[in-house]
Amino acid sequence: MIINWHNAQNIIAKKSRQQRLILFWHKSPSLLRPSNSIPSTLQYFVDHGFKEADLFLILGVSRANYIFNQPLREKDPLSLYSTAQIYVGGFDYFDSAKMLSGVSNEDIIKYYACVGGTPYYLSMIDPSLTFEENMMALFFEPHAYLIEEPQMLLRQEFRDPAMVNSIMFTIASGSSHMSDISTRMSEQTATVRRHMNTLTYMSILRNKVPLGENSLSYKKTICQFTNNFFRFWFKYIFLYRENIQSGAGRILAESTVFPDLPTFIGKSVFKDVCLQYLIRKNREKCLPFLAADFKSWWSTDKWEKKATRIDVIAWSDMGYKVLLCECKWRNETTDVGEVQNLLDKSSLLPGYYEYHFMFFSKAPYTRAAMELARENPFLQLITLDMLFE
Repeated sequence: MIINWHNAQNIIAKKSRQQRLILFWHKSPSLLRPSNSIPSTLQYFVDHGFKEADLFLILGVSRANYIFNQPLREKDPLSLYSTAQIYVGGFDYFDSAKMLSGVSNEDIIKYYACVGGTPYYLSMIDPSLTFEENMMALFFEPHAYLIEEPQMLLRQEFRDPAMVNSIMFTIASGSSHMSDISTRMSEQTATVRRHMNTLTYMSILRNKVPLGENSLSYKKTICQFTNNFFRFWFKYIFLYRENIQSGAGRILAESTVFPDLPTFIGKSVFKDVCLQYLIRKNREKCLPFLAADFKSWWSTDKWEKKATRIDVIAWSDMGYKVLLCECKWRNETTDVGEVQNLLDKSSLLPGYYEYHFMFFSKAPYTRAAMELARENPFLQLITLDMLFE
């Protein structure tokens, strides 16, 4: 029998009357274009051939712009049958660890900072090799697996990725405010914002405002990477691809990238990891209270007249309990003075009835710091290993 769409759907209809079937149609956009006859054919089978079938149909879309720019409309043949549109993102650090059996907790965070939580990229990591050896194979050899991956992905989403490349390189280089980004690019703010909105929809970028500020306030809004893979690539690979392809990748990695990684992780990645830990513990009802939301806070300390921040804040839905968190990724031990500094930050957010504190540290705590935690029932010291329990 010659297999065509009509025959294939007849076979599926027959089998799904005998047992429940889940049919996953991968990379469906090219098949579901209005100019294609397949949507109408599929609609016919949904109305007739699949009418008595026990069938769960999933149309998988790998291109984010298809969802954002071509949502199912009333005139589309399948619009009446769409029950949900679900974005499937990458793993968090905890689930990424499940793909890295035998890897130390420190290296898991380092891998997560560089390749993110995409299962396919994580599967390329060889646990029998060192972190540096894996990074060489993935990024810093002339034919490394991931050296061109972000550009291929962006070409699928954007007709001209040059503007997007410039935006993400500017953010990776340290700019975070919209006005600063557009100024450094010498582009109109409206043009930059339009592209950044698309990147936000794609969960590559995100907008953040400090606790207590209007989420629509552009003055306080900062833009950050959500996707660690893009964050790492645009900071360390984007400008140096020709050097890497000419054989200078090892020099670049050993002289610049590897020494700078602790700062790269500590500046944003480790804070995201700690936030993911808090969200997971909140679902498990293991925080001091059930948190309604999580944010950061940054401003000027009116007493000391200097910029200050609180890495992660959680608060209860009643608004009278708050959890303040500090996140440190470094090799030096964490002393009591730093922990006390976190406790003192409660004065920056007055008005809460009950204050709780968590200090996250890659390095061990000194005896004095641990003694302070034993004396204070509202303080918890979280170690690197505890993040994986």
